[in-house]
Amino acid sequence: MSFHLYDERAGRLTEFVPLKPDEVSIYHCGLTVQAPPHLGHIRKEVVFDVLRRWFTVQGYRVRVVANVTDIDDKILAKSAAQGIEWYELAYAMELELHRAYQALGCRPPNYEPRATGHIPEMIELIHALIDRGHAYPALDGSGDVYFDVLSWADYGELSNQRVEDMAPAPDADPRGKRDPRDFALWKGSKPDEPATASWPSPWGRGRPGWHLECSAMSLKYLGSQFDIHGGGLDLRFPHHENELAQSRAAGHGFAKYWMHNAFVTMAGEKMSKSLGNSALVSEVTRQYAPRAVRLYLVAPHYRSPIEFSPTSLTEASAQLDRIDSFLERAGAAGELQFDPAQLPAEFVTAMDDDLGTPAAVAVIFDAVKQGNRAIDAGDRVAAEQAMTSVRAMLDVLGLDPHDPVWAARGGDDLSGVVDGLVNLVLEQRSQARARKDWATADAIRDQLAALGLTIEDTPDGVRWNI
Repeated sequence: MSFHLYDERAGRLTEFVPLKPDEVSIYHCGLTVQAPPHLGHIRKEVVFDVLRRWFTVQGYRVRVVANVTDIDDKILAKSAAQGIEWYELAYAMELELHRAYQALGCRPPNYEPRATGHIPEMIELIHALIDRGHAYPALDGSGDVYFDVLSWADYGELSNQRVEDMAPAPDADPRGKRDPRDFALWKGSKPDEPATASWPSPWGRGRPGWHLECSAMSLKYLGSQFDIHGGGLDLRFPHHENELAQSRAAGHGFAKYWMHNAFVTMAGEKMSKSLGNSALVSEVTRQYAPRAVRLYLVAPHYRSPIEFSPTSLTEASAQLDRIDSFLERAGAAGELQFDPAQLPAEFVTAMDDDLGTPAAVAVIFDAVKQGNRAIDAGDRVAAEQAMTSVRAMLDVLGLDPHDPVWAARGGDDLSGVVDGLVNLVLEQRSQARARKDWATADAIRDQLAALGLTIEDTPDGVRWNI
């Protein structure tokens, strides 16, 4: 394997060399579970699901950890506004996240730790930073603990910024800080916050800072150094910059490589709950087949933004129909077992080039075209080879229609029901033809055509397509 990915610190493609010869360790930041996930959130899940599948096909054991941030300022504010406990809101939204995973065929992480379950590890990490001179308790009696940004000479290395050019966040609380750019490792409890939202610590009751949570959990489950850390582009600064600084300052190698996927935008703006321009996964997958939604998210390069529009999802649905129509003509069915050697060389080259899914998807459509030609020419061997190749490539992208993850739900949307109903009508047409009731048979065919179905009578039986 010669996989290359974009090294954000170096600003160029670099060859990926895992820390262990037979294993790849990946940590990607999960959601702050304050609201249901939208397409912008779930794009990250799909990207890292494809990355995981690709490494697995190449023979690696892949260990994936993705956290859940279940305590946060926004969670506290939204739960208070709804009149429920913060942990009720967090748990309900965590379940929504899992439904979105499942809806788009994402394999669950090997482990999904919650921030609230790792307070001891976070306190231990803060102690290490204080002992090394990189953190300090606030002197105002607030119970806050801050990371001393100026104490870490490499601060800004991930986002390629200089400390002197940085401004403090507009909403940053300046109390007790040595420098306004210092960030919170521990937040002292406030009188207006629920008692359940704080934990005892050497600095008083409080809760962890967001950046600290991910460092503590990734280090606990993947070790002092691991292969890949990722997330959405909006996390690069300050979240991942702060994670990197505090983890390295505490004496850990931390992530060897960083990957960030671009946004899903609406009218050119990043999709977000605060702007009110989000397309919830639960809503979009009611309107479009989940596999089509996944294709829509997979087809562009992960570092390229995606503009959300119904037109794009309709096009993705049509593309998937072309693929599925070929697979049906070729007689594809059942679970797939394939050798990676059956993947076309062009597909492998594309995927090894920083997860180049646009070129990889183009290879799939080329194979579909060749497979249809083979069927038309009566070359069953070539058609079978094309079918296996297409399904192998779809499997890598998580799009194989016969994967149990889709079959367990009866296929995309209501496709299993539709297939049964159409076949029932076609059986009635066959019976009409058998008794030479041509008027009824033709009427059924015309009615199906009016609904957008094409009927083809073949020596092997009747085939239909939308």
